Amino acid sequence: MSNIAELNPVPLWKHFAKLCEIPRPSKHEDKVVAYIVDFAKNRGLDVQLDEIGNVIIKKPATPGMENRKKLAMQSHVDMVPQKNADTDHDFLTDSIKPYIDGEWVTAEGTTLGADNGIGVAAILALLESTDIPHPALEALLTIDEEAGMTGAKNLQPGYFEADLLLNLDTEDEGELYVGCAGGVDVNAALAYTAEAVPSGHQAFKLSVRGLRGGHSGLDIDKGRGNANKIANRIIDAAQGELESVRIATLDGGSLRNAIPRESFSVITVAADQSERLAEIVQQASATIKAELNNEERLDIALEPTELPGSVMDVASQQKLIQLIRCCPNGVERMSTALEGIADTSNNLARVVTETVDGESRVRFQCLVRSLSDSARDQHGLNVAAAFKLAGADASLDNAYPGWTPNMQSPLLALMKDVYKEMEGKEPEVKVIHAGLECGLLAKPYPNWDMVSFGPTIRRAHSPEERVHIESVGNFWEYFLKVVAAIPAAN
Repeated sequence: MSNIAELNPVPLWKHFAKLCEIPRPSKHEDKVVAYIVDFAKNRGLDVQLDEIGNVIIKKPATPGMENRKKLAMQSHVDMVPQKNADTDHDFLTDSIKPYIDGEWVTAEGTTLGADNGIGVAAILALLESTDIPHPALEALLTIDEEAGMTGAKNLQPGYFEADLLLNLDTEDEGELYVGCAGGVDVNAALAYTAEAVPSGHQAFKLSVRGLRGGHSGLDIDKGRGNANKIANRIIDAAQGELESVRIATLDGGSLRNAIPRESFSVITVAADQSERLAEIVQQASATIKAELNNEERLDIALEPTELPGSVMDVASQQKLIQLIRCCPNGVERMSTALEGIADTSNNLARVVTETVDGESRVRFQCLVRSLSDSARDQHGLNVAAAFKLAGADASLDNAYPGWTPNMQSPLLALMKDVYKEMEGKEPEVKVIHAGLECGLLAKPYPNWDMVSFGPTIRRAHSPEERVHIESVGNFWEYFLKVVAAIPAAN
């Protein structure tokens, strides 16, 4: 940890190292919020929590900068809690363990939280500074961005006076983002009858591991494997030849905004067909691995396990397998206006068997994204329709809007000029197929002129998440140059 805190720029990295010590998964941000509030109070800054629990901090301008426009800065304090199955880590109590890996900082078996901890650390470093010139600052540190954008959705007008806002939550140095996708959750449940395990059956655990996973917006167009789809394909191949195959439990994926990396299923089969089952799984695995040649670490295993208490009724099992086959997953269409950008997509994020109030069911979670709110809603209905045709209950929840680009933004023009002066070239101006909070923030603060930027982060929302050390330094330098260039108020 001390090595991380001593990286340059030290003012930023020391705060990020501290954030790694504080558990802060989405919907459990109380510890990090308390830390930030104490941080502000101990430095004599104006700090308050709004009605939903966002942290708002204000700092006066440094001498000579009082006539500049006020500047708002925004990042989210929560992080995606993802870990490898063999990693012993409790996100509610344990610290993240970051370490330096060559040019990168990553973590031991878990997500790192650079998304959006680097942005939070940059804001704290600037608020703490005594020697960095800046206009009057207003910081907004939101809660629960990753699991529902609760903080941004519930932000109320009246807290901020600035007209300019820097969102520090994108993941490619040298790129400025002026628009993003909106999203909607599709939640579904398929009821089934739990039956006794047939006599003479043997049980096996089918494991799908080692997939790259990643961010369900940023990485959805990269052709990565979905563990839920892979497990279902193998089970379908097995039951297509062996009628005795029965599903007992499924547990695939974890978070709606992370591409599923792992799936664990318990299935049973007549004991005299167990050897053939192993052969089918091996053959299907070889085929899938050949198809997914970008998934070098994919590991599919079948091993004996204890007999489960029950299995799924045959009719429901047939519906389930066909449902998962039919459920849209991945990019639905690419943008025709923005080259190389996914327009609309779905992530089949979670498939799990459970018992609720005595009823056995399979629960599904999906996240639909789109650059168009109307296309978002239509594709959400398409996904829900697949569930409903199989007899499942399905609903659309938690919709949030996209962020419409403003290519005439004065803040964008300023930031392009600063970047060109600093780097000798133009920055790339982009729209992102991911959910930034800017679209929601525009509702209570329609006056905000917003641009989003950040350092280079890879594999966000997965245990392979990493942040490029040099890019953090460049991001910090650029951030301070932009802050110093904020123009005079009218």
